[in-house]
Amino acid sequence: MALKRYVTEMGMGVDVHGQDYSLAAKRAVSDAIRHSSLNFFQTLEKSPSEMHITVKIGVPKPTLINSSEIAEELPYGTVTVEAEAGGIEVPNEAADDAIVIANAVVIVYFDE
Repeated sequence: MALKRYVTEMGMGVDVHGQDYSLAAKRAVSDAIRHSSLNFFQTLEKSPSEMHITVKIGVPKPTLINSSEIAEELPYGTVTVEAEAGGIEVPNEAADDAIVIANAVVIVYFDE
C-alpha cells in the first residue's frame, strides 16, 4: 500500500531562555496541531491510530533535539521525527544565552 497525504500543518515554537531546542520544537509541534480538528476518520473509515505522522523540525542545531520527546506531543498514530537545519537562534547581548526559534511541519498520511 502507498501512503497518501491528508493533512499538512505548520507551527513555530520559542524557548526564550536556556537554549532548549527540544522545548522550542515541542512548542512548534503544539502550535501546528492546536488549531486542527480532524473530522474525516469516519468518512475515510480510518482510526486515529492508523495515522502515519511525519514531523519535520527546523532548528539551527538539529542534533540538540530529543526526537522521542517531540513525538510524544502527538497523541495518536505512528510518529517519525526528522530534524534539519532551520529556525533561528538569537543570542543575548552578553552572549551567554539565546532565544531559540523552531519551525515544525506536521504531515499526516494514511495507507491507501
